Amino acid sequence: MPSFNVVVFGGDHCGPEVTAEAIKILKVIEKTRDVTFNLQDHLLGGASIDATGSPLTDEALTAAKNADAVLLGAIGGPKWGTGAVRPEQGILRLRKEMGTFVCRGVDFNIIRELTGGIYFGDRKEDDGSGFAMDTEPYSRAEIERITRLAVWSLDKANVLATSRLWRKVVTEVMAKEFPQVQIGHHLIDSAAMLMIKDPRKLNGIVVTSNLFGDIISDEASVIPGSLGLLPSASLSGVPDGKSRVNGIYEPIHGSAPDIAGKGIVNPVAAILSVAMMMQYSFGMIDEARIIEKAVSNVIEAGVRTGDIGGKATTVEVGDAIAAELEKLLK
Repeated sequence: MPSFNVVVFGGDHCGPEVTAEAIKILKVIEKTRDVTFNLQDHLLGGASIDATGSPLTDEALTAAKNADAVLLGAIGGPKWGTGAVRPEQGILRLRKEMGTFVCRGVDFNIIRELTGGIYFGDRKEDDGSGFAMDTEPYSRAEIERITRLAVWSLDKANVLATSRLWRKVVTEVMAKEFPQVQIGHHLIDSAAMLMIKDPRKLNGIVVTSNLFGDIISDEASVIPGSLGLLPSASLSGVPDGKSRVNGIYEPIHGSAPDIAGKGIVNPVAAILSVAMMMQYSFGMIDEARIIEKAVSNVIEAGVRTGDIGGKATTVEVGDAIAAELEKLLK
């Protein structure tokens, strides 16, 4: 019987609520398939700061790196402000140490480079002089790693030196390794407009930098209508279908402190993140598709949280999807 180790970071505010529903899906898979998931709970973000003073302890980081996959709820919130120690530092360190890039899916996939760029560049905070600075470094190796997944590449090559390097590397790698694939380039501002006006023109695999990917993947959430529907996978390697990769699986929505604890947060994105985990980290592609089908069936049946026009609670939606999944797996 195959066995997989999964580190669970509930995170902050609504994070534990949605991971609880996602775990129900893992339990159904265990019940109906010859597989075991060993779940290990750890703290991340604000919850970890409150308990340990650190947004990510060395112990939690080691567990995540040694796991087969990581399930994350959401982190952050106004409670922790913008001080020297912040929840976001935990997830940035986790992504950096695990060497991940992010894959966020709707009808197209947005592949966001996660370990370089402006979030990891040198910065100067305002010291009272009224001046602050951030820098955006990129290396050829960082760009090449995700280029091999591309159909569309988004940059700001008309202004930024890093974007000109980005476009050059993407063009060279695709021409050399995948000459049969026609790579398309868009400036990020025109791509943002296109995503709203006619998103089908971006069908395929979209790769972009850390900052641009952060922004445009949230913009993509308006297509299905809610952040609560979109999953993400931060992967430690290229999912080539031949080998499994470790990854951090999480909904793209934030910790939503305004609705946390009210039982109304949408768990669908967290559940679909488990579907991505099944595919990329466990190689259970059929089960991934069946989870997606269960989610679709439940939404079509009208069992929905308020953000997508329903009246069901978080738990009711999670229970309905788990029940539908068990029925489909038999």
